Amino acid sequence: MPKSHGEEVALIDDNQDSLKEFIHIKGARTNNLKNVELRIEKNNLIVVTGLSGSGKSTLIMDTLYAEGQRRYVESLSSYARQFLDKMKKPEVDFIRGICPAIAIEQRVSSSNSRSTVGSLTEIYDYLRLMFARIGKTYSPISGEEVKKHEVQDVVDYILSFDEEQKVQLFIPFPNKEDRTFLSELDLLLQKGFTRISMSGELIQIEDIISENNPMLSKSCDKIEGGILVLIDRFTCEKSDENKYRISDSVTTAFQEGEGNCIVQILGIEEREFNNRFELDGLIFPEPTPQLFNYNNPYGACQNCEGYGKVLGIDPAKVIPDETLSVYQDAVMAWRGEKGQEWLKDFINCAEELNFPIHKPYNELTEDQVDILWYGKGRWSGINAFFAQLEQGAYKIQNRVMLARYRGKTNCNECKGGRLRKEAQYIKVSGKSISQLIRMSIKELKHYIDDIDIPEFDTKVASRILKELKTRLDIMDSIGLNYLSIDRAANSLSGGETQRINLTRTLGSNLTNSMYILDEPSIGLHPKDTEKLVDVLKNLRDMGNTVIVVEHEEAVINSADFIVDVGPLAGINGGEIVFSGTLDNLKKKAKNSLTADYITHRRNIPLPKIRRPFTNKIEILGAKQHNLKNINVTIPLNAMTVVSGVSGSGKTSLIMHILYPEMKRLLGEASGMNIGKHDKITGDWMQINQVELVNQSPIGKSSRSNPVTYIKAYDAIRKLFAKQQLSKIRGYEAGHFSFNIDGGRCETCNGDGSITVEMQFLADVNLVCEDCNGKRFKKEILEVKYKDKNIFDILELSVDEALEFFSNIKEIATKLQPLADVGLAYVKLGQSSSTLSGGEAQRVKLASFLAKENSSQKMLFIFDEPTTGLHFHDVLKLLDAFNALVENGHTVVIVEHNLDVMKNADWLIDLGPVGGKEGGNLLYQGVPEGIVKVKDSYTAEFLKEKFEN
Repeated sequence: MPKSHGEEVALIDDNQDSLKEFIHIKGARTNNLKNVELRIEKNNLIVVTGLSGSGKSTLIMDTLYAEGQRRYVESLSSYARQFLDKMKKPEVDFIRGICPAIAIEQRVSSSNSRSTVGSLTEIYDYLRLMFARIGKTYSPISGEEVKKHEVQDVVDYILSFDEEQKVQLFIPFPNKEDRTFLSELDLLLQKGFTRISMSGELIQIEDIISENNPMLSKSCDKIEGGILVLIDRFTCEKSDENKYRISDSVTTAFQEGEGNCIVQILGIEEREFNNRFELDGLIFPEPTPQLFNYNNPYGACQNCEGYGKVLGIDPAKVIPDETLSVYQDAVMAWRGEKGQEWLKDFINCAEELNFPIHKPYNELTEDQVDILWYGKGRWSGINAFFAQLEQGAYKIQNRVMLARYRGKTNCNECKGGRLRKEAQYIKVSGKSISQLIRMSIKELKHYIDDIDIPEFDTKVASRILKELKTRLDIMDSIGLNYLSIDRAANSLSGGETQRINLTRTLGSNLTNSMYILDEPSIGLHPKDTEKLVDVLKNLRDMGNTVIVVEHEEAVINSADFIVDVGPLAGINGGEIVFSGTLDNLKKKAKNSLTADYITHRRNIPLPKIRRPFTNKIEILGAKQHNLKNINVTIPLNAMTVVSGVSGSGKTSLIMHILYPEMKRLLGEASGMNIGKHDKITGDWMQINQVELVNQSPIGKSSRSNPVTYIKAYDAIRKLFAKQQLSKIRGYEAGHFSFNIDGGRCETCNGDGSITVEMQFLADVNLVCEDCNGKRFKKEILEVKYKDKNIFDILELSVDEALEFFSNIKEIATKLQPLADVGLAYVKLGQSSSTLSGGEAQRVKLASFLAKENSSQKMLFIFDEPTTGLHFHDVLKLLDAFNALVENGHTVVIVEHNLDVMKNADWLIDLGPVGGKEGGNLLYQGVPEGIVKVKDSYTAEFLKEKFEN
């Protein structure tokens, strides 16, 4: 449990005992930090807050965590250190008392299409192990369990009869086609076998050979009559000596009979045994963890190679409206003349197949869908219809038809399960592993909690089930129970990825470690933030130091210790404004914007009026993913916020339906799949362009930066080209570009750094030795404007640059929007790769604000734009949104921030929860009206904002 705090922690001399209790940072000077000194008490939940750009991440990530990394590197071999020693050390006098550091950052961790929620959380690894250890294989033909006979099974069977009972043990006669009957008999004699059974009669092998029978010259595979080789004869006596004899004989029978043996209980019955894993004429692979690994060639589906997707016929295009039945022409491909014949055939077969042709497609069972697509009996299926078209692909009309319905779709072999078909035959408590990974976390949790397996299997899998339950409970508690196990990792938001990494970390049960989390509340509704706080406290109670860089009020209010960095951003930040408890922050903090907003001395005011509207866009019949056939109105020339808990359907509605469909309507070929809906109506023709402003990087190149993105660098380069020295030397604007040859450093190609490949370690970026990180040739840097060269200009923050270029309107006008969206602290030449998702999003917003031509009426879609923003920065962001609307544009925001919600002109709330039970339209209208909605969690939290 956390230790109690009184006044702010006093600075005391370090000794061995104090280092066990505190982390002491002294003289931190990285970036804008101003010789900071700080003591952090261990085993507590510490929240570090402050304005964007105040120095929070520099203090925690670039100083504290970087030092932890450096110390780890020093434990490596000298070979690795010869490169890593060149890494830039944090600019700090010392850090003492540091724990092993684990950082969980807010960026999507994998672009690998094989990586899934299950693999990231290790849930799938434990499921693989569970199926390998307690999974039962069932034949697809008879449905019976496949069992492998052991020697003991045969012995137990024989000893189950009366002691006087006589038994004969046989193996099938080898039918080798490369041997004659005579040569095989000779070989059996050499092995010590003396009798065979022909037509039920025991005959001495020597007698058959001596008779010179004509069949002796025949090939073994041509011999008919079911010949058996006698291995041994014995009684069912229960003595130890007889048991050993029976066991040895059965072992010999399995070895010589290639896994087969036949037991004749004389006068009673005959039974076959084999020690191969087979049934119904099929041989099955034995369950192993590799069989369930789609990253392993042994387990992966051969058709899709473990991806689960192939380029084929897209069911969503074949059946675009799942509310229709087959009889109502749900199958779009059958609406033509040729398709009608297939439809009539299917309707004629329907009674025989017991298929409900009048039931909507989305209400069909999994087996009924399989019948429709894959066929059964004399019905060959929709896939056969397209296969027929493929055969006639020489006809242009067939090729056009196929192209219309082609897309990225589930593999026909594994049906999206990624594994070879044999893996689907193995089940635990009636479910295959492919069925489990399609479940949501919530459904899988119920399955594991209620799993029905024999007592022996329960003992075998007890540890596996415990680990699964731990991880599923954590996923549920941090608001991710709507995700499915097979959800691709590269489709997750930064916040979801971070919380999934937190699940893996918590599942490992580490103690005495330092966890650093960068805004884990991203993408969380206030309802889910409460659960996140409980998880963080649990991590602390395990004996860890939990440091969270965060702006969310609920997380700040739950902290044991608060560090406020500021007072402002950039050069006006970099100081510790306050460190201590929440009570002391409220009572004693001075010059703290965080304290002002927490105590409500400052707040984000309600708008004086809500903008009325007459023009609107309407989305009708939205059914994508969990959306429940809803109709949504979006007013034009207004600010609309879409809210709801995580997984309620916000992304499906806006990113999967509104954005791609508007692109299509406006004639922009995006190549994106459009989510299921009836249509978009209304005044959409008044929109000229649609822009999605998300958190993706502003450029793929390391040379991409804010000043080039907002087109201000062009004017700066022209300014330098006009300088007297440039004219004398013949320098043009291109010489001051680090993207083309001419003035840039040719060693690093204008990057300012060189990447060293480390083989078994991550690549290391080192400062270029030729230009010393300044990106340009020495002679180019000799050109100056107001005593600053081009590199000095790129090192200026936006605030500093505004002051420096105050007399040059062309440059200042283009830079001003960066300050307006809360990025005044960002350096002009800062690499885009170092910008957070939220910062990249605001750079994009600034680029649109900088455009003077507003004759184009645009629809802007923002995905959680408050990511990484302090309360004070949210106020600036709202001003930027309002500026866009005042310029005649329409703004739609997917957001959880309550201050943004209350400032909207129009609020759309989805829910009530995430996953299958979500997707309902709970409310749409002005924000004040939602407080009367009973089932809305948004209403519950937003009500307080209207009361304050």
